[in-house]
Amino acid sequence: MNRRIFLQQTGATALMAQSAKPIRAAILGTKHSHTTGKLKAMQDNADYQVVGVCENDPAAKAKAQADPKFQGLHWMSEPELLADRNIDLIVVECNAWEALEWGKKVIDAGRHLHIEKPVGNDWPAFKALVESARKKKLVFQAGYIWRNNEGVQAAIDAARKGWLGEILMVRAAINSDRGPAERAIEERYKGGGLFELAGHAIDRTVDLLGRPTKVHSWLRHDTSVPDKLKDNNLSVFEFDKTLAIVTQSTKQAGAGDHRSFEVMGTDGTFMVNPEGSPPRLRVQMRTAQGPYKAGWQDIKLKPQTRFVGDFEELAQAIKTGKPLRFSYDHELLLQETLLRASGEIS
Repeated sequence: MNRRIFLQQTGATALMAQSAKPIRAAILGTKHSHTTGKLKAMQDNADYQVVGVCENDPAAKAKAQADPKFQGLHWMSEPELLADRNIDLIVVECNAWEALEWGKKVIDAGRHLHIEKPVGNDWPAFKALVESARKKKLVFQAGYIWRNNEGVQAAIDAARKGWLGEILMVRAAINSDRGPAERAIEERYKGGGLFELAGHAIDRTVDLLGRPTKVHSWLRHDTSVPDKLKDNNLSVFEFDKTLAIVTQSTKQAGAGDHRSFEVMGTDGTFMVNPEGSPPRLRVQMRTAQGPYKAGWQDIKLKPQTRFVGDFEELAQAIKTGKPLRFSYDHELLLQETLLRASGEIS
């Protein structure tokens, strides 16, 4: 056997061995509402072994330890978690104002990072975090939940294949019905509820259309709730020949079932409404395209379990080195556009 073939076979064997090993993952923070869903996504996936969890807030730690969803997990201190060289991935579940500091600790420790959104409001610090991950060849994934929504992806795929003709408009609504504690958190930011939630819609918009040339936002406090939260918000994004509109209100009854994403073109329209579980598609095509007939049609999709697709893709990226669909540059563009819409940067 010549040396080149030997090295190729040895490398392939090493890669197979690496792929067979589970990813040793830990969770840093438990306060975010997505934490238990992401924990389950990893526990249900044979590619992961959840080896530890850390919560620095004593009250939050006690609450989590009493939750059956956390039973059987090994609780670690933050220094212990960051120093454990056997941990491959750290999932950061925290408040937005903690994200950049916590994310930096993970990347500085040389671990792959999945981090809750929105990832802070300090644009230079965010850029530094992403570029540090890129330089160290560490996987960086932000937790935007529409990336694997089958309905939203169907709309984007149809647009990319040209089935909708010229794309004239993207329109999304992502409202909520916040209580006092959640409003107090979101009130900390110029963009209020829009900063907290609109990133999901902006993420899909810039994935389809790229960088907007102009961003206009109306950030208003319009409810009678006695605080200063920007709770009735509108952003308009200008592209070369397309407009995108994102609306976000923070006190709407039944808000979850009102969330929607639409792509409108000269030859077809995709309306994902609601985007929730299960999402429903209403499609109009000028002529039959792919699986879609001409005219209006309603398509009910299967229930969408959040986080499963994200962690499946994350596992493949860590195990094989295959880049994530949403690159470092995409994460930068998304964050920049969110901060422009939120009035944090111009």
